[in-house]
Amino acid sequence: MSTEHHAADHGTEAVAELANPAAPHDAIPAVDPRLLVREQGLSGYVSEFRRKMRAGDLGSLPVVIGLIVIWSIFQGLNSNFLSPENLNNIAITMVATGMMAVGIIFVLLLGEIDLSVGSVSGVSGALFAVLAVTHGVNEWLAVLAAIAGGAVIGAIHGFFFARIGAPAFAVTLSGLLFWSGFMLQLLGSNGTINIDSEGVVGQLTTFYFSDVAAGYGLALLAVVAYFLATFFDNRRRQAAGVPSRPLNEILLRTGFLALVTFGPAAVFNQYKGLPLAVLLFVLVLVGTDFLLRRTGFGRKVFALGGSVEASRRAGINVAGVRIAVFAIAGTFAAVGGLFWASKIAAANQSAGAGDLLMNVIAAAVIGGTSLFGGRGRTWNALLGVMVITSIQYGLALEGIATPIQYMITGAVLLATVVIDSVTRKTQKTAGRA
Repeated sequence: MSTEHHAADHGTEAVAELANPAAPHDAIPAVDPRLLVREQGLSGYVSEFRRKMRAGDLGSLPVVIGLIVIWSIFQGLNSNFLSPENLNNIAITMVATGMMAVGIIFVLLLGEIDLSVGSVSGVSGALFAVLAVTHGVNEWLAVLAAIAGGAVIGAIHGFFFARIGAPAFAVTLSGLLFWSGFMLQLLGSNGTINIDSEGVVGQLTTFYFSDVAAGYGLALLAVVAYFLATFFDNRRRQAAGVPSRPLNEILLRTGFLALVTFGPAAVFNQYKGLPLAVLLFVLVLVGTDFLLRRTGFGRKVFALGGSVEASRRAGINVAGVRIAVFAIAGTFAAVGGLFWASKIAAANQSAGAGDLLMNVIAAAVIGGTSLFGGRGRTWNALLGVMVITSIQYGLALEGIATPIQYMITGAVLLATVVIDSVTRKTQKTAGRA
């Protein structure tokens, strides 16, 4: 071992002694158990799971269990709930809200909120309809203009928050009102503009890859790509002498991924095939998850959610990251708006109104994103929106009125926030928050 490594080791031991002067000199330094998990195999992961449970780090476990319970209850009440047709309808409906939830997750990771995403989605649909239908602009250009409009709106909100110092709550609440009025102005006196159901936007929620090879082929591609990426990443880790996953764990993870990809593919192929909307949603989730977990920008977002002052001292451009995050939220609000316009084949005055905003925020929080910032993944949007949409469809199959649906969704959201708060307190007690 080199002299520098010996010095580093001695420095670590000295810090440990300062932190715990009563410890004997020959005591073995404490090692983070997370660094040993991969070397201990299955027993290590069992120990890690128990440690996380004791520390209150529940992850997505509560929402996964909740989703299983919800599906079991509604399937028991109505055998059509888990039918391929109903599951397809749930999958299509959840994409618009899910897209918007992906954007709101970025904002929540900062510990902030964006109340304007509903009205921004309405502006997006209206802008597309006005350009493509009223003025005859090419649909692809109209789509790009609508999405760019959402990004610009989000950046404006981020500017007032990051540069001027206005609270995000106040800025986006003002945006909610302003952009709602702007949408009404765009739609004009008629209040509704029908779009071409066979056009670019119209087919977002109606197009299916009917060939069974499409669904199964994409599932196989995802599984093979994951296995190869994980396998070669492990080879690099082993070559560098850092902890790596054992081969049996890689195979177990790959098998689980095969289950969650081939299962839905089989269900979709029993109805009309793989929906384009679901494919686009999954691609967005993969891309944004990579952005957050594998790039410098993503690390900066998490850092800001942990501590703004520490991030500033570390040299992070706080204002720039904040503006970018709100621009991302506006972009995905616009994308969600286009999916809503596709679903109803029109842009109208009710777009972005009602319970849409609450469902978007609820989807992010129910999925596991913390309202306090610094914890969450874009995959939380998928889990959360599945819970909300499943509840809505299950209650609709039973003929339960909309007010009861609101009450139940609100109760689920409250339960999630309570779990999040209790988890944070537990983690503070365990010294991990």
